[in-house]
Amino acid sequence: MTVITELFGKQKALIAMAHLPALPGYPLYDERGGIAAIKAAVARDVAILASSGFDAVLFCNENDRPYSTMAGPEATAAMTAVVTEVARDLTIPFGVDVLWDPKAAIAIAHATGAAFVREVFTGVYASELGLWDTDANAALKFRRAIGASNVKLFFNITAEFAAPLDSRRIGQIAHSAVFSSLADGILVSGSATGVAAELEKVREAKDAVRDVAVLANTGITAASVGAVLSAADGVIVGSSLKKDGNTWNEVDAERVTEFVAAATASGHWRPGA
Repeated sequence: MTVITELFGKQKALIAMAHLPALPGYPLYDERGGIAAIKAAVARDVAILASSGFDAVLFCNENDRPYSTMAGPEATAAMTAVVTEVARDLTIPFGVDVLWDPKAAIAIAHATGAAFVREVFTGVYASELGLWDTDANAALKFRRAIGASNVKLFFNITAEFAAPLDSRRIGQIAHSAVFSSLADGILVSGSATGVAAELEKVREAKDAVRDVAVLANTGITAASVGAVLSAADGVIVGSSLKKDGNTWNEVDAERVTEFVAAATASGHWRPGA
């Protein structure tokens, strides 16, 4: 049993992104609209996604730019408030992703009843954040310390907008993340938000960790989802579900319907439990 079958009762899963507008403390925060405007925007998107057949939604502070490796208390509190309210009536599982603070993500997930988190838990990277180091040991100890061991951890092992300082092949990195760092699931990403992960890398990661779920994390479209699901145990999709395929736009119901239909038609995924 993989984390996908455990959480969703099926072999492969579709997870849709619920992107939050910028939170308090970040340059793009809408002070006039405040928290109420954030809740309204996210609730609108989630209502479409949750009724479309997706297996889960993943809440993410995508617009908290410039990104940081540590979320402040103001953003953590605001995101907890938004997720708590919007997720109250959800009948499907949901996850949390805080860019790029694993402890904050785990804390919010525990407080809101989320089933999983997505984070970069392992590796060292060169990026706009400077030298980006990680500490899976600290994150997993924190999960245990706050009593959140039921929250599953999806490890993004190919961080977007960053170059890994690691010469190992993707299969070796995936195996190490599972064996040494206890990943519940593995995510393979492209070079940036909305950029497709290389299918060969997805296949190599899956070959290396046969008993652990491997998902494609970025750049999936209605045109590509069938091919991706032939190699992966699931997908996480955001930008291609938005109006005009733009990450910062609202969710487009027609694009969502098209995506779910394409996944169903591929024969690699089925709606429902």
